[in-house]
Amino acid sequence: MLFPKTIRLDQSDVQVFERAAEPGELAVSGAFAFADLDPESGALAGKTRQAFANGLMGTESFGWSTFIAVAKVSDEAYQAMIERLADHFVADYGAPDREAALAAARGEAEFAAGLCEHEVNTLLTVEREFGPDGIVERFRVVQPPDDYPLGRVWDMVYDDDGV
Repeated sequence: MLFPKTIRLDQSDVQVFERAAEPGELAVSGAFAFADLDPESGALAGKTRQAFANGLMGTESFGWSTFIAVAKVSDEAYQAMIERLADHFVADYGAPDREAALAAARGEAEFAAGLCEHEVNTLLTVEREFGPDGIVERFRVVQPPDDYPLGRVWDMVYDDDGV
């Protein structure tokens, strides 16, 4: 199946986020991390603001990445990611029980998988803001310029198990 993975094109994520995701983590939007934030409280500043505005969440470190790439992943890796995310919801977000956490994790995973209606290695970013009805996300495909002289700029290399 296709699912987003974090990618790091340079070291800027390490500088701009409180915790940067490691390259190659399966990734979800991560907007849930800001669901209870009051945009008027002043808590949305600095590195938190950067994660809110442009971060995508890795599901191993639960750190942030500016870019995700469409990648092939195994069903086993996908299911393990849902389990990790559910554990994260229980431990860090106060999910009422494991069943509710698993349902929320599946929803996040399905949303993230829905972003992958592109070719493998397609890069995506997010722009996030608060709107009148809550958090608004816009995802965009990153395209190298048509006249880029070096041709292909990046390539993803997969482990033998497709993860």
